[in-house]
Amino acid sequence: MARAAELTTDPQSAGDNPAEASPLRPGKAARAVVSDGRAVRDAIDAVLAAPGEARDVARQAYEAVRGRLLAEALDAMPVDSLRDLIQKRVTFAPLIDAGMETVGQVLAAGAGQIARIPGVRRRSAKRIVSAAIQQRESVKEAIRVRIDPDARTPEQTALVAALRRYERARSALKGPDLSPLASEIGSRLDPAARAASRARMLFTFSGRKKAEARDALTGLDEILNSKPVTTARKRLSRAEAELEKADKEQRATRLWNDYLARPVTYNGLLIEVAELDPAREASQGFLPADIAEQVRVLPLDQSLLKTSLRGYQAFGAKFALVQERVILGDEMGLGKTMQSLAAMCHLAAKGATHFLVVCPASVVINWTREVERHTLLDVRRLHLPGTKRVVATHEWLAKGGIAVTTFEALRAMPQDIDVSVAMLVVDEAHYAKNPNALRTQAVSEWAARSRRVLFLTGTPMENKVAEFRVLVGHLRPEVAENLDLGDESLDGTKFREKVAPVYLRRNQEDVLSELPARLETQEWVALDGAALRAYRKAVLDGNFMGMRRAAFDPGTAKGSQKLRRLVEIVGEAADGGRKVIVFSYFRDVLETVMEVLKGRDGVQDIRVIGPLTGGISPADRQAMVDELTSAKGPAVLVSQIQAGGVGLNIQAASVIVIAEPQLTPSSEEQAIARAHRMGQVRPVDVHRLLCEDSVDQRVLELLADKREAFDEYARRSDMANAAPDAVDTRSEAELRQAIVAAERKRFKAA
Repeated sequence: MARAAELTTDPQSAGDNPAEASPLRPGKAARAVVSDGRAVRDAIDAVLAAPGEARDVARQAYEAVRGRLLAEALDAMPVDSLRDLIQKRVTFAPLIDAGMETVGQVLAAGAGQIARIPGVRRRSAKRIVSAAIQQRESVKEAIRVRIDPDARTPEQTALVAALRRYERARSALKGPDLSPLASEIGSRLDPAARAASRARMLFTFSGRKKAEARDALTGLDEILNSKPVTTARKRLSRAEAELEKADKEQRATRLWNDYLARPVTYNGLLIEVAELDPAREASQGFLPADIAEQVRVLPLDQSLLKTSLRGYQAFGAKFALVQERVILGDEMGLGKTMQSLAAMCHLAAKGATHFLVVCPASVVINWTREVERHTLLDVRRLHLPGTKRVVATHEWLAKGGIAVTTFEALRAMPQDIDVSVAMLVVDEAHYAKNPNALRTQAVSEWAARSRRVLFLTGTPMENKVAEFRVLVGHLRPEVAENLDLGDESLDGTKFREKVAPVYLRRNQEDVLSELPARLETQEWVALDGAALRAYRKAVLDGNFMGMRRAAFDPGTAKGSQKLRRLVEIVGEAADGGRKVIVFSYFRDVLETVMEVLKGRDGVQDIRVIGPLTGGISPADRQAMVDELTSAKGPAVLVSQIQAGGVGLNIQAASVIVIAEPQLTPSSEEQAIARAHRMGQVRPVDVHRLLCEDSVDQRVLELLADKREAFDEYARRSDMANAAPDAVDTRSEAELRQAIVAAERKRFKAA
C-alpha cells in the first residue's frame, strides 16, 4: 500500500480552491495528478481487500490446527476400532504384528502398502482403508478447535496471529464506505492518463475524446483535492499503520498475552472465521418460528456499543426489544449483561434517554464497569448514602443515561418521579419471586410504569414452577394466568411453548463452541476421629448446620480428611500454575480454610485471598477478584458461596472447590459459572468435597428432584409428562428435618 501521507498532487495543479485552478495540460503536473489518483485508488482497494485476505489466512490457520488435532486423534485410535465399520470379516492381527497399530498409520500407508503385509489380501486392504477414511470423516466432524494457551503449538500461535491481523484489517474499515470513492477515481484514470500525455493526445484525432480526456483530468484533480479524499487519506494512513502494527505483533509471547487479556474477542473472531456459529434454533432458544422471525428481521443499531456481539447475543437483545417485557434466562456465562446493554444502546440511538438497572448491591460496581467498558452511554450509581443518592438521582433525571440502583434503594425512590424509563432491567430477577416481599412489590410497581422491562436470571425457578409464574406475572399477567398449574397434561415442552412470548433461554453447550470443558469430580472422604465425634454430637443435638460443618471442625489437615483433600487439590493446582476458588456456605469454614492454607499444612508460595463474604463491600469484593486475576503465580480465593457466586466474573480461576453440597441446585451452578463462562481459556475442574455416610450424602439424594425440576422447566429439553404442581419440592426446613431424622435413625441402628 502506498503511504497515504505521500499521496499529494503537484502544487501547480490546483490552488486552495479547486474550482479556481488553472486547466491542466499534458506534462509533469498532469502526470502527477494521474499518479496520485492511482495511488489513492490502489490504497483504497488494498484496505477493502485486507479483511478478506486476512480472513482467508486465518481460515487456513484454523484448518492447520484442526488438521493437527485430527491427525493426533487418528494416531491414538487403535486399528481394530475399524472392525465395526467393516461388514465383512477382516483380521487385524497381521497389521498389528507389522507395527501398523493405529488408524492414522493405516491412512498414511494406503491400500497398496497394506496389501503387501503377509496375511492381508488386497480386497481386505481396500476395505480397511475405506473404513479408515470413513472414520477420519467422522472424527473430523466431531473435532472442536479450542485455542489452548497452555499448549501454544506453532499451529495455534499462527492461528492467534492470523486472528489478530484479521481484527486489525477489519478495524481499518470502520467509517463510511470507501468503495464509491474508489470507483469514482477509477472511472477517470484511463481518460485522465490520455490527457496527461502529449503523445497520446497528439494521436487522438477525435475532438470528443480529447474533450472527455481533459474533463476527466480536471475532474480527477478536483476529486483529489476535495474534502472526502482528504478525509480518506487520513483513514488510509491509519489503516496502513494498523496493518503494519499487526505485522509487527508476531512475537509469540506478545500474541499469547494479548489472547489471555481478550479471550472473548479472539474466540468471537474464531467463530466468525471458521463459521462455527451454532445452529439457528439453538441461538434463538428454540422459540416458535413466528416469534423468532419477528426478532431476526429487526435491524439492531449497535453504533453506541464499543464491543461486538455474538450472533446469539444480538438475537437476545432484539428479543427484548421486539417482545418488550421479557425474561432473559440464559445460562450463567453467556453475557446477559451485554445483551441488555445492546438493547439499551439501540433505544438510545433511536432517541431514548433514561434507563434504570436494578441489581443486588454486590454487583452495582460490576454494572457500572460494564457500561463504561462496552458502551458510549453515561452511567450513574444511585446506590449511595444520604444526600449523595438524592444528588445522583437529580443528575440522572436531568441528564439521562443508565442509572444503577439496588432492590433496597429502589424501594426508597420517590413514587412521584417524573421520568419516562425507556427500559427497566432487573438483574438477578429471581430475587423478586416472593409476592409478599417489599422488594418484589417495588419491582412490580416500577415494571408496571415502564413500557420495556427486561428480567435477567439464570435461575428462573429454584423450588417451584409457581415461582417462575410470579416473575412472568410482573411482565405479562395474561401469560402468567395462562399457566394453569392444574393442567396435568402440561409437560416441559408445552410449558416452554406457553412462556415463549416472554421467556428466552440458551444453554452454554448450545451457543459457546469455544467454551473449555468442565470436569466435575466428587471427592468422597470418610468422617473419622474428632470430625466424626463432632458430627455425632451435632446429629444428637438436631443441629443441622453443625452437621454440615463438622468435617472441618478439627481445624487441621491432619484431623480433617476434607481439609487434607482440599490442601492436596490446591497443591496440585499450584504445581500447574493454576488459580483456585474455594466456596463454602459457612464463614467459620472459610476462616478455617484460610488458616490451614496459610499455615504449616498449607501450600508453599501460594497467595491466599479472602475471605470474601456477604459482609464485605462490593468494592472490596471486586478488589479481591482483581487481586486474584493480577496474581503472577498460583493463588486461592476463599469465598462464601452466596457472595462470590453472584455477579462476579472470575475467569482467572480454573479450579473450583465446593466445601459442602448446597441446599438449592442453582447456587452451585451460579458459583461454578463465575469461572466457567465466556472468556475462560482453560478447562475448569470442579471438586465437590463430600463425606460418605453423612449429611452430604443425604443432601445429594434428597435434592435430586429439585435438579430434575430445574432441568425440565428452566432448561431447553424434552422430558416426560409432568404437571407443574408435581415438581414442587421440599422446602429447606423439610429437608433439614428429614436429614436429621434419617441420621439419628442410622446412628441408633448402628
